Amino acid sequence: QVQLVESGGGLVQTGGSLRLSCAASGRILSSYTMGWFRQAPGKEREFVAAISRNGSIRFYADSVKGRFTMSRDNAKNTVYLQMNSLKPEDTAVYFCSAKFGGLSAVGNYYEHTSYDYWGQGTQVTVSS
Repeated sequence: QVQLVESGGGLVQTGGSLRLSCAASGRILSSYTMGWFRQAPGKEREFVAAISRNGSIRFYADSVKGRFTMSRDNAKNTVYLQMNSLKPEDTAVYFCSAKFGGLSAVGNYYEHTSYDYWGQGTQVTVSS
């Protein structure tokens, strides 16, 4: 089992940047496909980004493409989400997720039900 802990959230103005981190413990992170999801009040959890085990393949939601970058450092057992040009509609709790195996094991990488492990989330608030 893998434990995930997110950090780096906070309050930022429109156009600003934040870098989220997700530290994993308990297992070797390089064995897991990783994802970032977010959930705003009253809304369902939605896909933000996903990354393959070696970091060579990445997927992004259309709403964040060109603004957000997901990366991973398997030596540090950590994944990141660099968020630039933030908008008020990016306000949400951001969750890190993990699925053992490659992208083929995940299946639909954009569905939160495809992942087995979750962090507690970190709040991101973008003021207008």
